[in-house]
Amino acid sequence: MSVLPFSQALRERTRTDHSSSEGAGFMTDLMAGKGSRDDYVALVEQHYFIYEAIESAAHAMADDPVARHFIARELTRLPALEQDLAFLVGEDWRDRISPLPTTSRYVARIEEVCHDWAGGFVAHHYTRYLGDLSGGQIIRTLMQRQFGFETNGVGFYLFDQIAKPREFKDRYREQLDSVGWDASEQQRVIDEVVLAYRFNTELFADLADNRSFRSAAVG
Repeated sequence: MSVLPFSQALRERTRTDHSSSEGAGFMTDLMAGKGSRDDYVALVEQHYFIYEAIESAAHAMADDPVARHFIARELTRLPALEQDLAFLVGEDWRDRISPLPTTSRYVARIEEVCHDWAGGFVAHHYTRYLGDLSGGQIIRTLMQRQFGFETNGVGFYLFDQIAKPREFKDRYREQLDSVGWDASEQQRVIDEVVLAYRFNTELFADLADNRSFRSAAVG
């Protein structure tokens, strides 16, 4: 019986959790054209706090013998998010945004496990950035079409320094396969990816609740 490469096992054993996250009502509405510009802006705001946490962890883990192989300058999203928020919210965006409850818990988890555990860092890094390079490109195209954006407002999804995303993702998966974690550590990483997807799903629920609150306030 052949043993699955870790990258394949990771994908297969988190497939259901990934699908649940992608299928959350808030994102389904946004992708189907049923969401508003405010909904999209609210999503970008929450992304800022998440990526601030994970890119801070990347600085802390830059010399880690495992984590450093996954850290790539081309993936850095924080500057693009800052530019997007200046365009979408205004130059005073830092004073006007705040994390939703799930975002705060998500950030706390990143800070807890991503600064001194390579497996935890890779789990959250994988969940975010490989998703951005895949489904994120569909989100960008749809948001451009729905809201008339060119590059301002969707810079987060533009990976100008990665000419061939498919090849980049293939190399990333090869790196996952070469780490050499034992079965116990692999399971810990898989469990952490499942948790990250759960945070995403719960965040979309928060965003939906926040949308309902905004609508009620306007009404």
